[in-house]
Amino acid sequence: MRVYNDLKNISVSKPVVTIGTFDGVHLGHHKVLDKLKDIAGETGGESVVFTFYPHPRQVLTPDEHNLRLLTTLEEKIELLDQAGIDHLVIYPFTLEFAKLSYSEFVKSVLVDQIHTSTLVVGYDHRFGKNREGSYDDLKKCADLYGFDIVKLDVLLENEVNISSTRIRNALESGDIRQATRYLGYHYTLHGRVVEGQQLGRTIGFPTANIESSEVHKLIPGYGVYAVFALIEGVRYKGMMNIGTRPTFNNNADKRSIEVNLFDFEGHLYGSGITLVFVDKIRDERKFPDKDALVRQLYLDREQSNRILDAEQTA
Repeated sequence: MRVYNDLKNISVSKPVVTIGTFDGVHLGHHKVLDKLKDIAGETGGESVVFTFYPHPRQVLTPDEHNLRLLTTLEEKIELLDQAGIDHLVIYPFTLEFAKLSYSEFVKSVLVDQIHTSTLVVGYDHRFGKNREGSYDDLKKCADLYGFDIVKLDVLLENEVNISSTRIRNALESGDIRQATRYLGYHYTLHGRVVEGQQLGRTIGFPTANIESSEVHKLIPGYGVYAVFALIEGVRYKGMMNIGTRPTFNNNADKRSIEVNLFDFEGHLYGSGITLVFVDKIRDERKFPDKDALVRQLYLDREQSNRILDAEQTA
């Protein structure tokens, strides 16, 4: 897959194009991507995904602090590459670009620079300034400039519309299994191991404290999770707590992300780590004393091992 950060040197044969943020590159997106590739194959063309960076909301509402993304830019590139896309345009989203009307965008970008042969859009696609351009508007542009347009229906999973918003809601509520079904892969979180209070070490469950590498990356809801951890190409089983450690902290107001790795010895401070979410074990809760917490952690570890062993043999 060729990746472009502008349109200066793009050269595509019979471009079959789709446009969107593609956050998560989930199964709903794959319906669009598969159609893109099918048409490219039938017409002797090449598939093109046109996306934006940064996310439009980061530019249009910079003071908004609740933007939560399913994928970093690097993850999105990797997932689209795995999907078999020929060309990826990561177009700089600026206030100036946001002012383009739908007709200006079609003429200046899709027609004059990419030379679009076919445009593939989802069931609810809108574009241009203030999202004012509808499918009917696009159809008129297609007729005017001589390119084809294909509109896809919504992708349903058991009569449920698969969307990035639905996946975010599942992750925030801790429903990892549902998020995995809709994504088509396990949700991941990349970060770096930072120094913590080392409280876990005092009770026989040492933990690595994780700092997410992307400020807008969605962190699943508070609770204990069965996870795989990837460190320098090696995969370890583990269990992770996301929350405020209420048993040790009576005035908790800051979220922490801590993972206890099974069968790992060594120092991790400063190391990069990728956490792969498999399932939620339980909600975070406050225990009456340290001994009660330790008893529960042994149970959590047993359950995590069962879940992860089953996942490895699935």
